[in-house]
Amino acid sequence: MNFTQNEKLNQLSETSIVIGVDIASELHYARAFDWRGVELGKVFKFANSAEGFKDLSAWIGRLKKQTQKDSIVIGAEPTGHYWFGLASYLKEQSIKLVLVNPFHVKRSKELDDNHPSKTDAKDPKTIAKLVIEGRYNEPYIPEGIYAELRIATSCRLRIQKEMNSIKNRIQRWLKIYFPEHETVFGKFDAASSMLVLQEAPLPSDIKKLGAEGINRIWRDNKLRAVGMKRAKSLYEAAQETIGCPEGESCSRMEIKLLLQDYQNKTSQYDVIMDVIDGLCRRIPEVAKLLEIKGVGLITVAGFLSEVGDIRRFNSPKQIQKLAGLALRESSSGKHKGQTTISKRGRARLRAILFQAVMPLVAKNTEFAEIHKYYTTRIKNPLKKKQSLIALSCKLIRVFYSILTKGIEYDPQKLIRDIHRPAEYLAA
Repeated sequence: MNFTQNEKLNQLSETSIVIGVDIASELHYARAFDWRGVELGKVFKFANSAEGFKDLSAWIGRLKKQTQKDSIVIGAEPTGHYWFGLASYLKEQSIKLVLVNPFHVKRSKELDDNHPSKTDAKDPKTIAKLVIEGRYNEPYIPEGIYAELRIATSCRLRIQKEMNSIKNRIQRWLKIYFPEHETVFGKFDAASSMLVLQEAPLPSDIKKLGAEGINRIWRDNKLRAVGMKRAKSLYEAAQETIGCPEGESCSRMEIKLLLQDYQNKTSQYDVIMDVIDGLCRRIPEVAKLLEIKGVGLITVAGFLSEVGDIRRFNSPKQIQKLAGLALRESSSGKHKGQTTISKRGRARLRAILFQAVMPLVAKNTEFAEIHKYYTTRIKNPLKKKQSLIALSCKLIRVFYSILTKGIEYDPQKLIRDIHRPAEYLAA
């Protein structure tokens, strides 16, 4: 739920206790205040464990009894992953947890003592004061299929990054020992190339096999895309190679290990993509999103994993703000600064949208036409990158309408949304 600051302020009353917690890996520090900012008790320390959480619960019980207050709000900084366990425990205990921006804590910690010091006992007070002022956000922790999807997409990104790293190492190896390899195959991970690299990775190995031996490798594996002509080209390239001839034994071992790693990661990637596909298919409206030309499974899965249950948003503008695509302006007096996007929010969501829009402009007729209009209109034409950002916001609105209303994608409606002042004037 997204509240205005006034609504956040109204959630606190005379019966409220606001507790600020400084999260750490092993030991947390907490301080309690009433709704006016008067401190209740002393600094409380508790461990990041089941016993520590029970101690926190007992301390809260004592505070409620001493102060005769019944409403508890706990504020914390989202420090890495260390707050997840506490968040789950507080949810089970029906205690409200809110998060404050670490940047706000850093900027406001000098307000009380005019000193830049940072201590475990000082930060909880700053956090609690920010909560009292309504400067916090309620955390969204995905549940059910959205939790599964977020973990799966993170796993896919990790595997893809590791695959790219192994690819770079294999390409480095080829540049050192057999630089002519890419002129014969183009891509090292082609099926014909992988079979040869496993059997005869070095130019000296290819010379021993000869063109007939190379062709036999492909025939034994029933590979029909290549034949004797390619085998001769590879044999000739091995004879004229400028690759390094030293350290053959260990270099041969190195490439075999790299190829094993690459094949393992490829298998893992296929498995995780099957899992992601199965999870997405369980969300009924996903099929309608995939009908949009240029929108693929990775885009949809990434969007849903970052946004979660889209029905928790009242409008697509809230998702736009979540992605850091909300506009910000720096103006003062007669000076009018440049308008840019805020970049405050989920960077991965912003990257997913931007990466999705580029193929949309290339493949999707409607988005291509809107992009052309944005960049060529007479009044306030946009640069190409600005247009892509505007189209990212439009893609959010399209996804929001389809996922919340269950409607079909309408290309004509998307085109009609373009504002053409010249046509309005003529009418």
